[in-house]
Amino acid sequence: MISTPIEALMRERLSVLAPESIDIQDESSQHAGHEGAKGGGGHYWMTIVSATFTGHSRIERHRLIYDALGDLMQQRIHALSIKAYTPEEM
Repeated sequence: MISTPIEALMRERLSVLAPESIDIQDESSQHAGHEGAKGGGGHYWMTIVSATFTGHSRIERHRLIYDALGDLMQQRIHALSIKAYTPEEM
């Protein structure tokens, strides 16, 4: 599947988590007309597998992801659905 520029940027930023795999899907087209979509923010879901998540709760894993994505969460991403696993959980 061809990655969009924002997906490539997301992958680049998430590299700090040393992921074994990342699957990102852009669902923005399904939210056309939604208030968040009007401002240009996209709707995405991701599955990410990283040993970095070992020992962290689901909320802590999400915070690590939000921190890695930084300003994208305020500017380019309106909604992000996350499934974050350790390699052992897969």
